[in-house]
Amino acid sequence: MAARFKMSRKGVGQLLRSPMILAEMVRRAELIQSTGEVIAPVGGPSDPHSGRYKENFFVTSTTRGGRRRDRATATVGNGSYYARWVEYGTEKVDAHHVMLRAAQAGGD
Repeated sequence: MAARFKMSRKGVGQLLRSPMILAEMVRRAELIQSTGEVIAPVGGPSDPHSGRYKENFFVTSTTRGGRRRDRATATVGNGSYYARWVEYGTEKVDAHHVMLRAAQAGGD
């Protein structure tokens, strides 16, 4: 006789908000953060912003994340005011795609 499984939506919701899942999301976000810090570009000694981008990575987490606010999530960000220009570039500076590359390499 084959085993049967009946999914419980309430149970799945509890699992997605559980401390175990939140801890895993935070662990992966911290891996991405550390990878981003390693590959972040740093200007020369005469650059007034030298190292500011690298020092401004952060991780936030919640058990009410996602589109429907029904799951644990962790987010990696950068508080530097010029983070978007480092990521996407400008007409004068090429994009570095630090967050993209960090997520691809560091998220397991």
